[in-house]
This record gives sequence, structure tokens and C-alpha cells, in this order.
Amino acid sequence: MHPKALLDACAELVALVLRLEHPADAVVSRYFRDHRQLGPRERATLAETAYTVLRKKLLFEHLARSGSGPRERRMSILGFAGPRDFLQSALAETERRWRDTCDAVQPQDLMERHRHNLPEWLATALKAQVGSEFMALADSLNRPAPLDLRVNTFQGRRDELREELRRHGIASEPTPYSPWGLRLADKPPLTRLDAFARGAIEVQDEGSQLLCAMVDAKRGEMVVDFCAGAGGKTLALGAAMRNTGRLYAFDVAAHRLDALKPRLARSGLSNVHPAAIAHERDERVKRLAGKIDRVIVDAPCSGLGTLRRNPDLKWRQSLESIQEMQAKQLSILRSAARLLKPGGRLVYATCSLVREENEQVAEQFEQAEAGFLPLKAVEALAPLKLADPGALCAGPEARWLRLWPHRHETDGFFAAAWVRS
Repeated sequence: MHPKALLDACAELVALVLRLEHPADAVVSRYFRDHRQLGPRERATLAETAYTVLRKKLLFEHLARSGSGPRERRMSILGFAGPRDFLQSALAETERRWRDTCDAVQPQDLMERHRHNLPEWLATALKAQVGSEFMALADSLNRPAPLDLRVNTFQGRRDELREELRRHGIASEPTPYSPWGLRLADKPPLTRLDAFARGAIEVQDEGSQLLCAMVDAKRGEMVVDFCAGAGGKTLALGAAMRNTGRLYAFDVAAHRLDALKPRLARSGLSNVHPAAIAHERDERVKRLAGKIDRVIVDAPCSGLGTLRRNPDLKWRQSLESIQEMQAKQLSILRSAARLLKPGGRLVYATCSLVREENEQVAEQFEQAEAGFLPLKAVEALAPLKLADPGALCAGPEARWLRLWPHRHETDGFFAAAWVRS
């Protein structure tokens, strides 16, 4: 594609995502469906330009005021993800001079909001939690996430899959905490690999893998993934159970469970039973009350821990919407807790960064449900035999799992665990 045409396409896509009417990934996917003539490199440039603009929206809006022409074009020039010399040929002389002036601006000369690129309510909440680490956290949230894989241990070993990837020219490193993870240096087309086709690997952030480690599902047990979604954690739990026992994948959205079906077929697992439920008090849930060994509730949440992948979320969420979600999260957790038999383990998790969805929900649950004894995250992670499991934990006596992008190179995750007395 000619440089000018590609820049025009970037401006068109940027204008669409900046409306913030729909999730950015859905907007980008729709754009690609409507423009099937685009090649892989063009799609990569378009997508990353749009995401860069969303990550640095406050800064780019500030710099764009000194330029001329349509706002979305100025934002696209600032966030353009393709080669620099390629962009150069698409610009008018005045645009080149303006872009060079913007490039010369030093971070220390900017206002704090233009450096962290977060809505003020979220910046305030994060400062209260991480203190002097705030700018390091903000910087990490404004960078693309690495690509993590989970090796399906029911089919093979991590070192074997790493070598198989190497033979295909794909470099990877073992994840530092999860014993099942591989972190890739690039983002290759995995769907073309035999390892993907036969279900030996799945894309899954290391943090999500550690949530499954908190559950510690065993052979022959009855386990429930209460908010299963597309089933990433379901498949990890099924592999940990060595395809024995019975694993229920519940979700209120049948279309999410539909996405699990092809992944389940590839995985080789036969102990997984997906079921769409009407709500957390569905009759299917009631029939299993008091019979389950392990339950994980990866609750619906703001998703703010995934800002590296979904930067639009910080502009589409608010403190009010999060506070409204808290009651729903607590209701789901209390309903799921009824599934457990005495001695059963309950794990509550989110991919959120804020206390309202994390510690506050866990604390409210403990006040409402006296029959559940807290299980320290540092103890739940003991089977991993990590050198310093406490580095992944927070709260009194390492109570909770707390993962931060700037500390752990994972998405932001929280988890709390209890045992039914």
C-alpha cells in the first residue's frame, strides 16, 4: 500500500476507535473484515497505530493542538507504528516539521498527566497502592504486552515444546513463575503451527496461569470454573487434573462458551463439561451444591489489569461503573461458594488493578460468609516451589496474590482463596 494511503487508513481507524463506543479489538476486527484487501503487515501497522494512540491519548491530544489538519490524522502521525522513513514520504513538509518538533519534547518537560496517560481517578487509585512505583507502573501499562503461551502438559513437556518452536524459528523463554509457560520474543502466526493445531500450546498470560496454580486442582476431583468465558483457565485446570475427574465450565454467555469448543477439541481433554447458565443461582448450580472440591470465580470486572492489551478500557471505565460492579462480583462469589463441600477450596480472581474489585470484595465476602477460612496465597502457591512466592503476594501475611505488570511482567491480577470449614 502507498504510504499516503496507509496513513489515511490509519486515520480512519483511529477515528473509529476514539469514539469509544465499542471495545477497540472489536472495532479493529470489524475494520479488517470491511477491508479484506489489507495484507498482514498493513494490518499490523494499522492495529498497533490505533492501540498506540489509545495508550498515549492524553499526550497525543496535547501535542496535536500545535498541528494542523484533521485531529485523527495528527494522532495517527504521532502514533504511527510503521517504519519512520515510510511515514516520511506520506507527510507534507509542514507535517514533517511539526512531527520533528513533537519528537523533540522531553518527558521531563511534560505535565504528569501527559506522562502517565491515565484518567485522573485511576491515577489516584494506583498511586495510593504502589506509591513511588506509580510512574514505573504507568510506563508498563503504556507498552504492548509480551506473548505468553501455556504448554498443555497433558500432551507434552515445556522443554519439548520450546524446542519444537525453536525448530520453526520461534524464540521463547520459560516464564519465571509458571512451570507451564513460555514467553515469546515476537508475535508469530501461531495458528499455522502443528503444535497449535493439536492443542499442545494455548495463548495465556502467565498471570492467568498462576490463578490456576492457586486452585491446585487434583486428579479425580470435581472442579468448577464458575465464569469460564472462552475457557483458557478451564483447559489449564483440565490438564492439571490429567483429564480425570469432572470439570464444569459455567458461564452466563453461551457465545463465550462456544469459543471454548474448538479449543477443547484440540486439547485432547474429555473431562470438561461446558454449560451455559441463566444466572449464578441457576438450577444446574443448585444441584451441585456441597459436592465440589475446587471452585474458581474469575469474576466479571473492569479488566484494567489488561491495559497493555486493551488500552481503550481506561477511557471506557469509570470509578462509578466499578463501584456498581462490586455488588455483582460479591453476589457471584457467594453463590459459587455454595458449591463447595467441607474442605473444598474457593478462589476469587479478577484481572483488575483497583481495590474496589479486589480486596474490598474479598473482605466483604469474609464478613458475609463465616464458614470459609482464609488460605494465604503464599501457601496456595507452595506446590510451585518458587524461590520467593511472597514476591507475588500482598496483604497481611501474604494473604492475596497480587500481580503487577511493572513488577512481574504479567497482566494485573488479584486472587484470594478460602477453604470451607
